[in-house]
Amino acid sequence: MNQSDEKKSCLPDHIANAKTVVIKLGTTLLTKSTGELNFPYMEKLISVLSEFKKRNYHIILVSSGSIGAGIGRLKMSRKPTAIPEKQATAAVGQGLLVQYYEKYFAQFNLTVAQILLTREDLTNRQRYNNACNTIHTLLKWDVIPIINENDTVSIEEIKFGDNDHLSALVAGLVDADLLIILTDIDGLYDAHPSTNKDAKLIQRVEEITPEIKKCAGLTKSKVSTGGMITKIQAAEIAINSGISMIIANGTDPHNLHRIFEGENIGTLFLPKSHSLRQRERWIAYGRIIGGEITIDEGAQKAIISEGKSLLSIGIKEVKGNFDRGDMVLITDSAGCEIARGLVNYSAKEIEKISQLPSSKISEVLGYEHHEEVVHRDNMVVS
Repeated sequence: MNQSDEKKSCLPDHIANAKTVVIKLGTTLLTKSTGELNFPYMEKLISVLSEFKKRNYHIILVSSGSIGAGIGRLKMSRKPTAIPEKQATAAVGQGLLVQYYEKYFAQFNLTVAQILLTREDLTNRQRYNNACNTIHTLLKWDVIPIINENDTVSIEEIKFGDNDHLSALVAGLVDADLLIILTDIDGLYDAHPSTNKDAKLIQRVEEITPEIKKCAGLTKSKVSTGGMITKIQAAEIAINSGISMIIANGTDPHNLHRIFEGENIGTLFLPKSHSLRQRERWIAYGRIIGGEITIDEGAQKAIISEGKSLLSIGIKEVKGNFDRGDMVLITDSAGCEIARGLVNYSAKEIEKISQLPSSKISEVLGYEHHEEVVHRDNMVVS
């Protein structure tokens, strides 16, 4: 065993086995309080990232900052609230953001590519696959993809919500080994550190429990959209996709060195042993939730214990106005999610056939598309 292999064998698994790494950069890191881009920080960060490229890591950046950069260029005193203003500010800022990424990475002979995504790009299966293929090709060419939400065209109904969520979806999209969310705090605490001096950093999370979710608070930043709760939601996507995730303080870019040297920096979320396959990830997280179907105990047992499809006879209630092919939550009588999947019937159709045997579907509707309301192959159990 050579010295390099010996050093790697001493590292924790989430570092030793990492090859493709997604790094999410928050607005508060990339911009000053005024909204202007923090150029010294970007230069220092990119210098560190260039070292990891030399170690043959595949690096993907999910970068916030377009609206913040636009705020700085337009000399705005606060973040815009109206959607057209946000979109216009992002249009000004996105060009600036990528311009400086290109400039600083070029100093290390590295090439970057800009990818702007909307939720629809991951909702549509073909576009989902196209995005996956594009990113893998860029990595093969040793290009660093810089990914952001396309804020100039996104509206509330199709937004990812924040780049924490987007980074987890991207990590699942490309089968990344590790997701690192860099922010301006040290990680997840058991209480809010700014209001509780006894708050302790949680260094390792093996399961995201209700107690872990309660530890998450809301952001107080004027320019960022996320908060700890969105990072916990991102962690749920990552670990269910078989990907380790770290929340760490990125104000000092050299913390990345410490992470890859095996130090306990930030909060580590461990992946589940049985991760979702690529198509299951698309069903569970790529699709927008169209509604909810509440089922009885018999249907719940059939789905969870017997691996069966959802039939009309086990449906108690339908919520939402969804169409065939939409993704819905499947919940028990207490409202707890037990699965999610793609429906073969619309909400109005399901209301008519609920609590009826499948043999009655044709009689009630005058036609029958499928025997199952949600087929097992199009379902992901929680």
